Amino acid sequence: MRSHHKISALLAALSLSFVTACSGPAEPDTHQQLSNKAVPDYWPRIQSEVKTDPSIEAQVKEILAGMTVEQKVAQLIQPEIRDISVEDMRRYGFGSYLNGGGAFPDNNKHASVQDWVDLAEKLYQASVDDSLDGSSIPTMWGTDAVHGHNNVIGATLFPHNIGLGAANNPELIEQIAGATAKEVAATGIDWIFAPTVAVTRDDRWGRTYEAYSEDPKIVRDYSYAIVKGLQGRDENFLSQQQVLSTVKHFVGDGGTEGGDDQGNNLATEKELYEIHAQGYVGGLTAGAQSVMASFNSWHGEKVHGSEYLLTKVLKERMGFDGFVVGDWNGHGQIPGCSNDNCPDAINAGLDVFMVPTGAWKPLLENTISQVKEGIIPMPRLDDAVSRVLRVKLRAGLFAKPSPANRPLAGNTDLIGHPEHREIARQAVRESLVLLKNSEQLLPLKPYQKVLVAGDGADNIGKQSGGWTITWQGTGNENADFPGGTSIYGGIREIVEAGGGKAELSAEGNFSQKPDVAIVVFGEEPYAEGNGDLANLEYQRGNKQDLALLRKLKAQNIPVVSVFLSGRPLWVNPELNASDAFVAAWLPGSEGQGVAEVLFTDKDGNIRYDFSGKLSFSWPATPEQTTVNVGDTDYQPLLPYGFGLRYGDNDVLGDNLNERVNSSSTELVPLALLENAIRAPWSMSIGTANKQTPVTSAVMTSGPVQMRTMDRFVQEDARTLHFDGSAPGQVRIGAPFPQDLRSYLERNGALSMDVLIQQKPVAAVTLSMDCGPDCGAGVDITEQLQSMPSDKWQTLSVDLACFRDAQNLAGVFNPLILTSEGQTGLSLSKIYIKPDIGQPLIRCND
Repeated sequence: MRSHHKISALLAALSLSFVTACSGPAEPDTHQQLSNKAVPDYWPRIQSEVKTDPSIEAQVKEILAGMTVEQKVAQLIQPEIRDISVEDMRRYGFGSYLNGGGAFPDNNKHASVQDWVDLAEKLYQASVDDSLDGSSIPTMWGTDAVHGHNNVIGATLFPHNIGLGAANNPELIEQIAGATAKEVAATGIDWIFAPTVAVTRDDRWGRTYEAYSEDPKIVRDYSYAIVKGLQGRDENFLSQQQVLSTVKHFVGDGGTEGGDDQGNNLATEKELYEIHAQGYVGGLTAGAQSVMASFNSWHGEKVHGSEYLLTKVLKERMGFDGFVVGDWNGHGQIPGCSNDNCPDAINAGLDVFMVPTGAWKPLLENTISQVKEGIIPMPRLDDAVSRVLRVKLRAGLFAKPSPANRPLAGNTDLIGHPEHREIARQAVRESLVLLKNSEQLLPLKPYQKVLVAGDGADNIGKQSGGWTITWQGTGNENADFPGGTSIYGGIREIVEAGGGKAELSAEGNFSQKPDVAIVVFGEEPYAEGNGDLANLEYQRGNKQDLALLRKLKAQNIPVVSVFLSGRPLWVNPELNASDAFVAAWLPGSEGQGVAEVLFTDKDGNIRYDFSGKLSFSWPATPEQTTVNVGDTDYQPLLPYGFGLRYGDNDVLGDNLNERVNSSSTELVPLALLENAIRAPWSMSIGTANKQTPVTSAVMTSGPVQMRTMDRFVQEDARTLHFDGSAPGQVRIGAPFPQDLRSYLERNGALSMDVLIQQKPVAAVTLSMDCGPDCGAGVDITEQLQSMPSDKWQTLSVDLACFRDAQNLAGVFNPLILTSEGQTGLSLSKIYIKPDIGQPLIRCND
């Protein structure tokens, strides 16, 4: 693998070598014990390359001295663009605001670059207008640009972090960050919530692809590089072509028990530093100006409320003088807090509340009262505000032109610029890891007849994964990626230029027998929460991709598998059914980079050899979820650092163990809505005759309006309003039928949590269908009308109520909700469950 060169040398004095099994004293388990605990010496005192500027410190004091309590608290409030108006900004003068994943100007997924700039300009001008709040402090806009400017149509989408880790090239990472900064600046945005510097220990975690590696050294060096790329070096530091960075999530998010998102990390404190904090060694040394607190707990204490970690460790010992921003309503998870009331977070060391949804106004008002009552001490408030002002002054926000008048603003040529796409193609090429190459099948000659199969072959959305236009990365089609290239598109271009023929068939059909088949398949897009797994078996219970591979092999067609995934998964059967196997991770919008490695030029010369090496160990069994280099009993299928080059001998063969423990195949609840709509399902709204796919967080189609809402975690529920102008319908379905007979035989039910906002005034029906003129349903009006309007309740309907749907053998839409008149309700936690016991609505009799 590449050496880390200058970056490693710079950081080595601040970092310990990579260990996974540390011993140390028992960890304190109460808030009081942590508050009184001395910080161990192994936590370093970071020497940031961004030095204290006495003139800026003087300006901070001068501005602070003239601020009222109301103006100070407003600097700590960060609402979301879907929840505030320009007038709200003028009235309150929020210190910052954000757009969450799937939030766009005017809720328009296809908002233009100018639309983004226009909104930035309006909110900026409102923030400096002192006519209502008496303050002219400029606001700043933060966004999740985590693999390019991924909320904007046409932007360059780079490989997700896990692929970049396999490339192990910090210099390339800095180039990626620099290109991203320019595209973000072109839309008038000041600040990026990146890099994620988690070190994943359990690959079941749904955010594994946001981590660069299981090796903290790679994470440390990448954090340094990406902060430099985003914020700029030397005279370009936070120039008008750069943006603020955020090192996140402090600390331990990749080490939760069971890989649970937002779960509990039980690492010793020494492990917390040596494994999980190395990204902060790199990022803070490079001068990161903000750090995002993590959702997770450490030994049972929520990090958002940990004075020990946020203040004593991060600010006092490590010397961080920027500000700490919360994650999406993360403060509300602290015991005793809610989204609209949480002095504990500020007192612990949080400086900025990230408070999407309508909770921002009561939170602001409550915080003002708590300062005036002394619950939040004035020195703590002044420290938080000073940190925000310090960063704004360093970023030049008081002196820069307004967003619409900055040099890059509105420059559409920067979005998806050819130079940025070339950087992305290089990143794709270097991220690919060759796991198997039997009989030296690869590289392929371009003059062959090539079949390109699999549902990921011509699917830019799938190859880009989560955090792609929408939060979960779902609901996208190739037209949403102008300038991008699918993997098939790149293959076709090279093969046709080489005199061959490329034929596309997702199902693996062909008009003329091919010389070789390239099958592109893998995980459906997902983001946090939705991506958590029970084990690492790929396509558990639904081996359709394996069936495709075996179908082609049975016809004596050599098979090259290109596997799209956000983590290493147990794919022994798929490896056995493949002659060559490439871990492509989630390459982003430049699928051409895959083809450039798979094929020679017309003369048979290698264009680009494989250079990627596993930055995560590859599991030997579905249950081997926590295999990490350095473990005492380290026996993965393929070790950390593995990766074949052309000419290397294959080490896997075709006889890998395919046995799965019986406990892994038991009938488990089938999730339709679990934090998000789960693959392969999608939601649509409208009428029985006209349905519109849900592709954004707020949508209206005909008589139905849908909006995401927060229940337990970010956007984990759906609020539906039927206006009664016509019968409205909501569906959750998939293009391929699902066999639910096993659930029916096990006394199953359709179960969902419901919160009534407006009781129905006409009939509401819950149905399933198995295609046109095939289905069954049940009237649930009485049950909905009897529910209270302020309490979530579970509605479970016996699957026997839907038995006419071909006896549930081939269900396309397992949930169809139809309302004949006005009603409003929210849905959460929708499952098909076996062994339900006593469902609310029974049809067995």
